[in-house]
Amino acid sequence: MAADMIPPPAAAAFLAAHGWGGAAVLPVAGDASFRRYFRVLDGARSAILMDAPPPHEDPRGFIAVARWLSEHGFAAPTIEATDLEQGLVLLEDFGDVRMRETVDADAAQGPALYATAIDMLVRLHALPAAPVPPYDRAVLHREANLLTEWYCPTVGVAPDQAAYDAVWDAVFDHALARPGVTVLRDYHAENLMLLPGGTPERALGLLDFQDALVGHPAYDLVSLLQDARRDVDESVEAEMLARYKAAIGGGADAAFDTAYHVLGAQRNAKIIGIFTRLWQRDGKPRYAALCPRVWRYLERDLAHPALAPVKAWFDATLPPELRGDPTLVRQDAPA
Repeated sequence: MAADMIPPPAAAAFLAAHGWGGAAVLPVAGDASFRRYFRVLDGARSAILMDAPPPHEDPRGFIAVARWLSEHGFAAPTIEATDLEQGLVLLEDFGDVRMRETVDADAAQGPALYATAIDMLVRLHALPAAPVPPYDRAVLHREANLLTEWYCPTVGVAPDQAAYDAVWDAVFDHALARPGVTVLRDYHAENLMLLPGGTPERALGLLDFQDALVGHPAYDLVSLLQDARRDVDESVEAEMLARYKAAIGGGADAAFDTAYHVLGAQRNAKIIGIFTRLWQRDGKPRYAALCPRVWRYLERDLAHPALAPVKAWFDATLPPELRGDPTLVRQDAPA
């Protein structure tokens, strides 16, 4: 059995201490981090065991945000037990029915599910922000730099880092919200679970929100509507943006549209860097194959007039022939 399918050594004692002794522990799909997940089965009962091994992972952020979301009426998994020293967390089991596969299998369900996801963001953004750190200029720069740190050298480009920093700095004012809202940061179809018997307010279960920050409300819209893992048609993107704007009224104007595209460009540059790193450093080549989609989103965002300086940097440094799956682009990259 592959190592990533074997529960951690401390799992049996942890489960036994919390009433799950002798339960079956089966691997379930993981994510792009060091975290692993297992389904714990005991007769009709089930739960999810998160293995977030220190020092690579710290589950306290997930636990705190999960509790905050639950307190405010959102469907985040209930925390049933924790062992922070071992990095073990026992969670409510939301099942296996994700929005991603549901929409892919039946496109007719897409509009209603995306509308539900938009309405959840409207509710979230109407609340005072959670007690989490700010999504400030330093974080925006650090994330954007993942592209120059990982993608550029992989395709044989030595970028002008100072120029890259400067063009982003020229546009990041558009992406800073005062006051901000709770930004979950990975709000997309693979992290939204369909819950049986859920109320309209709790129809979708939330996952992967441990890195939440206080930032601009446009960010999670980008995460949902420029989904790195599945194609979202431009007509759906436009329809859902219009739904969000109608719901919040005067808060969505031209400045909001500019923020959406600036954050879209920043997020997509970040993701291209992360997906390249997942291939190069972590041995997960499937993520590199997602980069062409992300490049298409990035190019659409760069077409916004406010992003002219950033577009100019990309056109000069990473022209179209150097944009794509880094496992393929690198074969023809300059020495």
